[in-house]
Amino acid sequence: MKPIILDVPEQFETERLVLRAPKCGDGVILNEAIRESFTYLSEWIFDHIPEIEEAEETARKSYANFFLRERFEFYMINKTSGEFIGTCILLGIRWDVRRFEIGFWIKESASGNGYMTEAVNGVTNFAFEHFNANRIEIRCDTKNIASRRVAERCGYHLEGILIKDYMKPFNGSDELVDTCIYTKVRLEDGTCGYPTV
Repeated sequence: MKPIILDVPEQFETERLVLRAPKCGDGVILNEAIRESFTYLSEWIFDHIPEIEEAEETARKSYANFFLRERFEFYMINKTSGEFIGTCILLGIRWDVRRFEIGFWIKESASGNGYMTEAVNGVTNFAFEHFNANRIEIRCDTKNIASRRVAERCGYHLEGILIKDYMKPFNGSDELVDTCIYTKVRLEDGTCGYPTV
């Protein structure tokens, strides 16, 4: 079956979060979240604070990609407050082998509460259950300790480190970055984890 034909839920819940596809009008909350946490996030992900129109364009493109089954971005909404606190994305998809990568970020004010771990576990389970994933990776800068901790708390295995893998694309840096590859795979018994030697 072609990916575009797949029926994919656009929303699911974890204990404290609603994870949903972006929608029209989300540019405002996206702009606010990036603006609030730009200094905190700019070392790893954002090179500027988008204007509301640009953030709206980003949200709409994210939904278009979701609908086209090219990547699946889930907005993290706190169930109690209704606040948008970050994103968790399935990207780098190879449908032929059912391989996915998870990317994520969270507002500074929401960090340190286990929300990111909860979201990553939720999206991991989503990929294994809805797409019959064979392999899921989390890739991050070796210096990004927070992201590494999330991967480890979620039971991902550090499969390797790519030395001088890419150059930081912003902040005028020409620094070559080493990349951690954390992995979970579908095991012979159908569960997800990593084979032991």
